[in-house]
Amino acid sequence: MVTVFRAYGLRVVIFPDDHLPAHVHVFGDGQAKIDLLGAGGLPALIWAEGMTRTEVRDAMRIVKAQQTLLLARWESIHGRLN
Repeated sequence: MVTVFRAYGLRVVIFPDDHLPAHVHVFGDGQAKIDLLGAGGLPALIWAEGMTRTEVRDAMRIVKAQQTLLLARWESIHGRLN
């Protein structure tokens, strides 16, 4: 597990042994899985469990703002994108 970003009390993680599509896991009180290249190339929530609406909103805000960085990190870890 590689923590690639922290903000708003949330931790954004990429798992080295994970699978396509390129995505991140965001941990707070619970966790969310966010596709980095969802519909129209924008991040899209895949699922969330145990997170408040505010945490999910903050998670999406972080991933949207850091999309380029997170895609570069995914590619450096996995060597490929969708």
